[in-house]
Amino acid sequence: MSRVRGYARVARVLWVIALGLTIAGAFGVLERLRIGNSMARRQRWASWFMTHLSGALPFRVTVSGELPREPMLWVSNHVSWTDIPLLGMLAPLSFLSKAEVRTWPVAGWLALKAGTLFIRRGSGDSRLIQRQMTRHLQENDALMIFPEGTTTDGRSLRTFHGRLLSSAIDAGVPLQPVAIRYLRDGKPDPIAPFIGDDDLLSHLRRLFANEQGDVHIQLLPPIASQHQERAALAFQAQQAVHLALFGEVAQPRAERSAKAA
Repeated sequence: MSRVRGYARVARVLWVIALGLTIAGAFGVLERLRIGNSMARRQRWASWFMTHLSGALPFRVTVSGELPREPMLWVSNHVSWTDIPLLGMLAPLSFLSKAEVRTWPVAGWLALKAGTLFIRRGSGDSRLIQRQMTRHLQENDALMIFPEGTTTDGRSLRTFHGRLLSSAIDAGVPLQPVAIRYLRDGKPDPIAPFIGDDDLLSHLRRLFANEQGDVHIQLLPPIASQHQERAALAFQAQQAVHLALFGEVAQPRAERSAKAA
């Protein structure tokens, strides 16, 4: 890819971020004045911003499936920070994120103004965040979480943790499972994953130094949460996403161990 094209892509991303900062700053002023500070308004702004940010990223995106017509708890596999704008452009959503993101320069402040909920790992505040998530869903505001709890290289799927899915059960809303897959030349993309000791700047440089990759997003059939145990609900969502990504249902650990023996 030509250096000029790479610089042009970076410039476009910076322009979108600058525009997002301007709008987020306006939200900050309205927040102090207690004017128009609704979550629905924040979600609409965030969706608009993520649509433009996604358009500036070096991906060709295809989406299949039907968007939900009611607020749901969205659950997806997690490969990269780019999952957030790519999924956030689909509908007005809030995200649940690790607390460290709040300290990231620029991105953390934007996430805060967009209505992101933050959770600190190992801090014992899981019950508090569950109550916040439940209230969020009860107020008809859609929410997205990544139940693997971390990113992967896209070649495997980690266990979906059921603890945070309690919010869907308590709020009486369905799950919206989503599968996101990054490909390059028809194979799993080795450039897109944001894993290990990656930092945001290095990852951006890597992305823009290469040609466009392909992203396939599948909106899978919703899963009812009523009268479900959270572990069973998490397993159903994990199976649905695994099938969409890899064309087969993941075997339970006990069954895999028995076959290996």
